[in-house]
Amino acid sequence: MTTQDSPVRLSNGWTRPDRDLVAAFARYPVANIADAMDRLGVCTGAISPVWAGARCAGPALPILTAAGDNAAVIEVLEHIEPGDIVVVNGLGHEDRALVGENLSERFAAAEAAGAVIDGAVRDRAAIEKMSFPVFARAITPAGPFKNGPGVIGEPVAVGGVVVAPGDIVVADEDGVAVVAQGRAPEILERVAAVAEREAALAAEMGRYS
Repeated sequence: MTTQDSPVRLSNGWTRPDRDLVAAFARYPVANIADAMDRLGVCTGAISPVWAGARCAGPALPILTAAGDNAAVIEVLEHIEPGDIVVVNGLGHEDRALVGENLSERFAAAEAAGAVIDGAVRDRAAIEKMSFPVFARAITPAGPFKNGPGVIGEPVAVGGVVVAPGDIVVADEDGVAVVAQGRAPEILERVAAVAEREAALAAEMGRYS
């Protein structure tokens, strides 16, 4: 529990996007979303799916941790709402896993849609077996510290992109895109236009195949 004496600080006062808006983004591949945002808002390619076929979309629940420490990642379990994507700035630390089989199971039980970790994870095979979408910078067998400090619910940088609470995160085998909540309706229109152009091009090419 986050208390006055806890090493983990919680920020409240932010809102999640409309579920229908999130569902609309979930229908499109990340590549379409990246094109619609002029290639901005896309995490570095180092943040990749832990298992092939992983895909998720949902509002960001951001966390900042100390390097190799997952006290805040454990604490966030009390604050997940169904459909959230846990987004962790682990300072890019690759030597200690912030998430593994146990936390992935607990995230799934809390109905999180997925997790994006700018840091390391472990238990790749177990995470794949449970089909919980996890995207991370690295895989390592070494476990984390659990001392803190950490922050939940404030903007963080993940894979070179600033992620604010409630931003829409969409991730698939190509990588991770972050749509600012305030621009989501506008970006969605652009994504639809990109997808329409690509469908028309594919149809045109099909005529000559």
